[in-house]
Amino acid sequence: NIDAILVRSATQVRQELIEACPSLKLIGRAGVGLDNIDVDYAEDNGLHVINTPTASSSSVAELVFAHLFGMVRFLHSSNREMPLEGDSRFKELKKAYSQGIELQGKTIGIIGFGRIGQEVAKIAIGLGMKVLANDELVTNAPITLEFFNGQKTTFNIDTVEKEELLKNSDFITLHLPVLDSTRKMINADLLSNLKEGAVLLNFAREEIVDTSAVVEALESGKLAKYIADFPTPELIGHRGAVLTPHIGASTDEAEENCAVMAADQLKDFLENGNIKNSVNFPPLNLDRTPGCDSVRLS
Repeated sequence: NIDAILVRSATQVRQELIEACPSLKLIGRAGVGLDNIDVDYAEDNGLHVINTPTASSSSVAELVFAHLFGMVRFLHSSNREMPLEGDSRFKELKKAYSQGIELQGKTIGIIGFGRIGQEVAKIAIGLGMKVLANDELVTNAPITLEFFNGQKTTFNIDTVEKEELLKNSDFITLHLPVLDSTRKMINADLLSNLKEGAVLLNFAREEIVDTSAVVEALESGKLAKYIADFPTPELIGHRGAVLTPHIGASTDEAEENCAVMAADQLKDFLENGNIKNSVNFPPLNLDRTPGCDSVRLS
């Protein structure tokens, strides 16, 4: 007698579980990724799958820049090697890590210009960076910054082909879903367009990148660093890779936003029949029938 299932990322909602719930009407994901849900089988059986695409956008975007700041100033490496100031190695370490760079004036290329990509663009603009964007569905990409005093300023972002983006970007960050068209999109052929010494960041999904091509680009020096939120076995411990254990949405604010948004959407569907952020069916907003306090789906 289950009407809805609400999960985060760990619970697997596969065909067997869906079949065990004959009264199921909706599957809710408190988060964005849908790797743990059999969306195709749900759609074949008329079940809505909803997620919370805006709840963790700021959290992921901020992690991108946490990594960038740490990388360009060697924060992690220098911390791990730090001797006492009186130690003879102190001056050597200071000299070794004195070649940092500023993000201001650099170019960041964003592949996948959805909600997270746009949040990345906002931060980059605020830092004085140039922003290039690539998205198959986006040709016009205005970004509006709103300041504390209420003032708003709109910036038009240059949308370019992926090859041009790689040729002109100091940093390339990925924010794409895993689809047949995006699986191993970042391959050896595409990476051949990289600007020498560029940095690639992947906060989307591991499957978007051809790992062997990334390793080859790192070994050749074409790619300076690969930063990802996925601990790919081939890259763990590699001198050119900086990896985190899938913590993009792991902030107090994002966790709460995801839970509240998912619960509100689920409640609105069961009580009113409204559909928001469904990944497999169009949105729907039903007008109330006069005289009815609530409409429950049978």
